[in-house]
Amino acid sequence: MKVQKSIPLFLAYLFLVTCQNTGSEGSTTTEVKKFEGTIASLKTYEAPEWFHDAKFGIYLHWGVYSVPERGEWYARWMYQQGSGAYKHHLETYGHPSEFGYKDFIPMWNAENFDPDKLVSLFKRAGAKYFTPCAVHHDNFDLWDSKYQQWNSVNMGPKKDLIKLWREATLKHGLRFGVTTHVARAYSWMNVANQSDREGPMAGVPYDGDDPKYDGLYFRKHDDTSSRGPVNPPQAWKEEWSNRMKDLIDNYHPDHFYFDGAIPFNGEYGKTGMDVVAHLLNHSMEVNGGKQEAVMCYKERPFNGIFVDDMLTLDYERGKSPEIRDKPWQTDDTIGPWGYRSGAKYKSVNAVVDKLLDIVSKNGNLLLNIPIKADGTLDQESIDFLENMGQWMDIHGEGIYGTRPWYRFGEGKVNEIPEMGRTSIFTAKDIRYTTKGDLLYAFAMDWPGANETVWMKQVSHNNHSAGKVKSVTMLGVGEVEWKQDRVGLYITMPEEKPHDYAYGFKIEFESNQN
Repeated sequence: MKVQKSIPLFLAYLFLVTCQNTGSEGSTTTEVKKFEGTIASLKTYEAPEWFHDAKFGIYLHWGVYSVPERGEWYARWMYQQGSGAYKHHLETYGHPSEFGYKDFIPMWNAENFDPDKLVSLFKRAGAKYFTPCAVHHDNFDLWDSKYQQWNSVNMGPKKDLIKLWREATLKHGLRFGVTTHVARAYSWMNVANQSDREGPMAGVPYDGDDPKYDGLYFRKHDDTSSRGPVNPPQAWKEEWSNRMKDLIDNYHPDHFYFDGAIPFNGEYGKTGMDVVAHLLNHSMEVNGGKQEAVMCYKERPFNGIFVDDMLTLDYERGKSPEIRDKPWQTDDTIGPWGYRSGAKYKSVNAVVDKLLDIVSKNGNLLLNIPIKADGTLDQESIDFLENMGQWMDIHGEGIYGTRPWYRFGEGKVNEIPEMGRTSIFTAKDIRYTTKGDLLYAFAMDWPGANETVWMKQVSHNNHSAGKVKSVTMLGVGEVEWKQDRVGLYITMPEEKPHDYAYGFKIEFESNQN
């Protein structure tokens, strides 16, 4: 009997071994099928559970462009005669033929950079993942890049910034990712090869005209599109692909995006889809066969291929108007993307309300914090993050690991105020999340002491709700409430506990939500 039982077990073992793929450093996985750079294959991608649970991440734009403190597009605008950046550059640094973007590189020393201190602050703010920009449109890599000599190890800070960020991120228990914006650099940086159209310096070539700097500015060509190259040469596509794979293979990101659709136009995104497949396969190799990478893309078909519902959708500054079946992401910023001196920032209240609206619709918020060239944050950003963290400490149970209810909420749907510096939501705007048998409800503003918040969806007559058993205000405790056929009425306490959205944990008599 023992021999007869061992035969099928042995055959099963042989089958399993045969199906295994060997990963990096001799590790094995039980995953048979690898991703391919095709639409059909990439449509089988699913965002990992950690991302679905995380809800809130932080990232930042930091690079050579941080030195002039005029935003992350300075590298382009400084070469556009008549622009504000051009005029500022002329007055502050001189003509672009004499002082070009390359000349900021020795000025970027990152002398006060303390990644451990910064990531610790991001964690206190409530972030579950951190995703710095590894390379922007300016074509300057922030890692020990094998395929781009213009990088932060060879020049400027003389440091592998992505490695330092990654080490600090993992130390503090956050997921690490990178954003890459360089696919459009071929046309975006080509403006450095131009000259003034008029005036005393008309026709004098900018510094990009010198072949010594082709590695940063590219050899002069006709395409200067800001959206991305219309018909990039094969050499640029191959270089871009090599740089992306180098970044993936050596820094193992769990979160990744290209700041657009999948590069490139004109070839149905084949180069970009191959890189996506490489990311997903690499993730399986280093995670014992489990695919842990989140691949985001944006609906921007003008700079690549976009196929709906293939990867994780990212809305830049925007958001979904309704609940989406699959997790998605908004990337937004409290001010400019790159540090700009004197800029105004969003309030914590506005960001909390946007976070709640996003999470109620099955999304995540990736929030950008502007950072100065020396590697520090200004006091306003520090205060913002500390205050955000205090709110998240109280209300995180209704955010992390939650899933949407049958309806995202009540009130305004998808309004985004100009610049988004203040919140447009009131106490009549409610957002819902669920966790197990619990329903969480958030009133987006304070109605007044002892005033009533009316939640119309939580009524006796709503089959998705049911009879309420208890209501607890997060950070406060039990509150007065009553429920009838037209909703749940919650009486607010006499004292306002804080200045942002107000959360409630609702328990039902039976599991009907």
